[in-house]
Amino acid sequence: MASLLRMFNASLIRRPYTAQCATAAVLFGTGDIIAQQAIEKRGKNHDFARTARLTFYGGALFGPAITKWFQVLNRIQFSSPTKAVVYRVWLDQFLLTPGAVAFFFGSMSIMEGKGISGAQERISSAYVPTLLRNWGVFIPTQIINFAIVPPHLRFVVVSVVSLFWNTYLSATNARQQNLAIENKIEDVTEAVKEKVE
Repeated sequence: MASLLRMFNASLIRRPYTAQCATAAVLFGTGDIIAQQAIEKRGKNHDFARTARLTFYGGALFGPAITKWFQVLNRIQFSSPTKAVVYRVWLDQFLLTPGAVAFFFGSMSIMEGKGISGAQERISSAYVPTLLRNWGVFIPTQIINFAIVPPHLRFVVVSVVSLFWNTYLSATNARQQNLAIENKIEDVTEAVKEKVE
């Protein structure tokens, strides 16, 4: 196990994009599996397309963006270690995160075939509660991360916490998808009733 961790650490230093994108893909996919099996109790009715979408999102969209983001944050110089932590957390949570939350729900809706209107609907219903919960989880995480974790391991810390966060995101996204379906069924039912009357 120790040699595996050493190899992973070396790959984070030598090939940060590849290692971090692969890590994000695995953790987003794993988060969805946990959401479907442990929270939603789907059993044999596992939605493999949903797991594939989240894995793709983690590896191809989130991974590259967050890798570059951490590189930018690590390059910014501050006058003191305390200011560095405060400003990096602020930039991460109040500049990047609001857009990242909207991007997650928007890209999931589009990958599910819901189009722009479906993405807007999902963002408007899930954005604020998700952003607030994100701050509750990631502000303390990032304070610790930027204060004591070496720069090349910061993504790993976020990724470990993200396993649980990704489980939450997957379950929330699925709930929003089901609400949209229920609302459309209600709209069709109401339209049919009006025509019958």
